[in-house]
Amino acid sequence: MSARSEWLERAACGSSDADGLFADSARQRQAKVVCAGCPVRVECLAEALDERVEFGVWGGMTERDRRALLRRKPDVASWLSVLEAARNRVVSPAG
Repeated sequence: MSARSEWLERAACGSSDADGLFADSARQRQAKVVCAGCPVRVECLAEALDERVEFGVWGGMTERDRRALLRRKPDVASWLSVLEAARNRVVSPAG
């Protein structure tokens, strides 16, 4: 089983209506709520950023959100390591 298929199986959106992830702004806000509690949010967002996915809500970000992030950080080769490092900084208290 690939790493991608492993996180896909654990995704919070797996049992929801996929059309909601590729919808207008009102439904995108609802999709972001699903993403907020997802255990694989980082993996999902990293894939969307690495693969330059143009449509839908991935990892809690819309296509517009992702485009803005990619413009601000065009030199990132692998988003997974960047996002995991950021998550660890937020979770770990400063010592």
